[in-house]
Amino acid sequence: MLDSLITSKTRQKLLVKFFSNPKNMGHLRGLAEEFGESTNSIRKELNNLCEAGLILKSEDKNRIDYQANPDHALFTNLQDLIQKYLGLDKLIFAVLERMGQVSQIALVGDYARGINSGRIEVQITGYQLNEDYLVHVSQKLKSLINKEVVFEVRSSITDPEALLLYNQAVRS
Repeated sequence: MLDSLITSKTRQKLLVKFFSNPKNMGHLRGLAEEFGESTNSIRKELNNLCEAGLILKSEDKNRIDYQANPDHALFTNLQDLIQKYLGLDKLIFAVLERMGQVSQIALVGDYARGINSGRIEVQITGYQLNEDYLVHVSQKLKSLINKEVVFEVRSSITDPEALLLYNQAVRS
């Protein structure tokens, strides 16, 4: 889906990095290393995204950090698009479908840091949760979104970089 809309693989990686979790930041060399690409291709796309106002840059001594611009008019749309591209909408639906009384669902690990590794790690909190269902839903999601999904039931979300995908207290 995203491949047909955005043909630049580098731009796709940057959008996943910055819009999968708005807390994610990166700098030129670090992004080039993370993506296994040249600094020139990363720089070109960063400049294009900055010029469009989609990402912000902040200077700190000799280093420029980049981050998604949450005030951009398309921020929410891009975040939704990236989450759908990653299959997070299907993941939330599948967990809530028959899991029990889910309180929170949080994305942790690589995808919370914006790294499209193919392995989605999720922490779930709640009461009377059907943990046996997680094995089934993990296999179902793998065939739906073509990514390995690893669930962990916890008493609380423990990863400081976690991206909260669902919160029962906030849900109306």
